[in-house]
Amino acid sequence: MNDDPGPAKPMIHRARTVASGFADVGLSHAEELLRRLSPEGREQARREREAKARRQRRVLVRLAIAAIASLLAWAALAAVAAPGIALAVVSALMLFLTLVIIRRAPPRAPGREALVEAPLSTLCEEAVIWVAAQRRGLPLPALRITESMGQRLDALTPHLARLDPRSPAAASVRKLIAVELPDLVDGWRNIPVSARRISHADGRTPEDHLVNGLRLLDTELARAGEQLGRAPLDEIAVQGRYLELKYSAGDRLQ
Repeated sequence: MNDDPGPAKPMIHRARTVASGFADVGLSHAEELLRRLSPEGREQARREREAKARRQRRVLVRLAIAAIASLLAWAALAAVAAPGIALAVVSALMLFLTLVIIRRAPPRAPGREALVEAPLSTLCEEAVIWVAAQRRGLPLPALRITESMGQRLDALTPHLARLDPRSPAAASVRKLIAVELPDLVDGWRNIPVSARRISHADGRTPEDHLVNGLRLLDTELARAGEQLGRAPLDEIAVQGRYLELKYSAGDRLQ
């Protein structure tokens, strides 16, 4: 009797690989559920809801402005044209403005292109929503770091609103948030689930590289927040010193 185990070994290997993949997916979902139930997860969900609410309020404000502009246009046209013509023109104008506002409104979970195109003042808000959309399936250590990154992004928002978009600091922050962060997450997602916890030649797994990269980005966000937060303090100190030198006792006007 000739037993040929050759074909069986690849089949067993594939079965083990598939089973390992299912186990990793199940573990990732369990980790995601635990994260959502944790205080940090609830706090992150609250920040996401607030960011989405701010986006919706901006759209509503623009729609209200469009409605007021249409009413003013109707009042002006009604004085020089027939009421029916004025109403038709204003209705078309309102429809056009509404379509433009809705079309230009950022998507609910922006992709990489939306992050790149976002104004500097809303970049962190968009990044919070993007990170929230990417968290499913991330390992638990990475989830904890993304929660910290959400806090860093919230703290950066007021500083970026005052920063010149053409400055080197703005370009550096935009590259960090809109390029390097998505590159890291997308690179990890391109790896099959079954291979994400396999050590490579350097002794580290893809998950190790993901966590380490996120930790470095989180540290860099913290450093950027500290530097931008010190800028106004440095400016007022320089201005105060300048005034002291200019209007010191020896230089006062007689």
